[in-house]
Formats: sequence, structure tokens, C-alpha cells
Amino acid sequence: MTELSLTFLGTGTSQGVPVIGCNCEVCSSDDLKDKRLRSSVLIQSPKANVVIDCGPDFRQQMLRTSCSKLDAVVLTHEHMDHVAGLDDVRPFNFITRKDMPVYCTDRVLQRLKVQFSYAFAEDKYPGSPGFDPHLIKANEDFVVGDQSWKAILARHGTWPVMGYRINDVVYLTDVNGISDESMDHLIGSKVLIVSALRKETHVAHYALSEAIVMAKKSKIPQVYFTHFSHSMGLHAMESKALPKGMTFAHDGLKISLS
Repeated sequence: MTELSLTFLGTGTSQGVPVIGCNCEVCSSDDLKDKRLRSSVLIQSPKANVVIDCGPDFRQQMLRTSCSKLDAVVLTHEHMDHVAGLDDVRPFNFITRKDMPVYCTDRVLQRLKVQFSYAFAEDKYPGSPGFDPHLIKANEDFVVGDQSWKAILARHGTWPVMGYRINDVVYLTDVNGISDESMDHLIGSKVLIVSALRKETHVAHYALSEAIVMAKKSKIPQVYFTHFSHSMGLHAMESKALPKGMTFAHDGLKISLS
């Protein structure tokens, strides 16, 4: 099995942390673990670097990880905090002189063709980003370089959202439900990364208590929570209350996966 490393590029929700104009204790915190860019991860293996989601902080995330090689972008869904940074793949286009492979569902692709119409235009401006779309379907396998992936269908309010299993790690963000059929694809995994927006319930996201229940049901031994807002509380305080084997991820956290 290909050895992987995973870096949390961002662990915040759509507004990030701190939130513009907010002076709460989290947004005012000096703890770097309370500074959260929009959620994304970098998956690295001997032959491929891949990011899941490409939000508005993508440029900053690439610079602070010194990532000068990117082989593909894999998208979970079409919300702006997950796709708005796609224009910034241009430096990689210039380096490789190739379009960037983008793996997504047809639903997401149709949205990208609207949002980034200039990148798909017939009279495309030479400096526009270049995308090479690869369509994926729920609960099917695909390969990126030397990495084996499985798309896992979940629910984000009334919207479909894709989670992913890469080797023995599962990444599920912006979810508030997952079917038993999709849960079966998690069996045997060693690491689960799942979103937990806040402590209060939300129409389209797991609350922390709901994410904990889902994580326990999965029986995956190591769990990292991501995509959470300033209302979750201070990292140093809230981490102490989590069940054994569960952790709040933070920006820059890197884990190795065999």
C-alpha cells in the first residue's frame, strides 16, 4: 500500500477564523491553533501531491506549505469556500505547461463552467487557468497518480457532497448525514476526518455531538474534527473534553498514513 502523508491546509468553516469584525475570545486568541483558514487537505505520496478542495485561501496555503508541485485537485462540492481558489492553480499550469486535473461530479463541473466561464471559453484569454476535468461518481473508485481513491456519497443539507477514502484515511467535510451503504465503505479505515461545525445543531452540518456519534458508529480508531467555526470555542479548552481517540485538527497539522 502506498505510504501517504496528510497536511491540514485549513480547518475553518466558510468565514474562517478569526471572522471579520468579530472580537470574541476565539477570534481574539493569540493561539495559532485558533487561526483557521478555509478547510482543505494536502495528500502526498511518492508520486503525487493532491489537494482536496481549493477554497479562497488556496494561494496562502500553498505558499505556507512551500508546495511547488501539485498533480490534481479533488473537490467535495461546489460551495465557494471549497472552489473559489481554483483561479490560483495558474502558477502550476505555467510550471507544467498542462491543464490541472480536477476530479469532481458532473454537478460540480457544471457549476465550475458558470463560475469560471472564462477558463472554459472558446476564445480563452492566454493567462486564464487551465482545467482538465475528470468526472467521478458516488461510491466508485478512481486513481490519482499512485493514490487509490474511493468517492463516498454523503449529505450536506439537501445537497449531495463527496467524501473520500484514500488508503485507510477517510475525509468527510460539510456533512450532516451519511447512508448505511456509504458507511460500509469506511470499514477498516484507521483515520477519520469529519466536519463538526459547532456545538449547536445546524441544518446542513454535523454539530459536534452528532459528529462524535457518527465517528463512534464508524469504529475508526483515530478521529480528527475539521471545518469548525469560532463558536466551537478555544482549541486548548475544548480539546480536553473530547472522547479518547478524537482530536480537533488545526492548520498545519501533518499526519503520516501507511
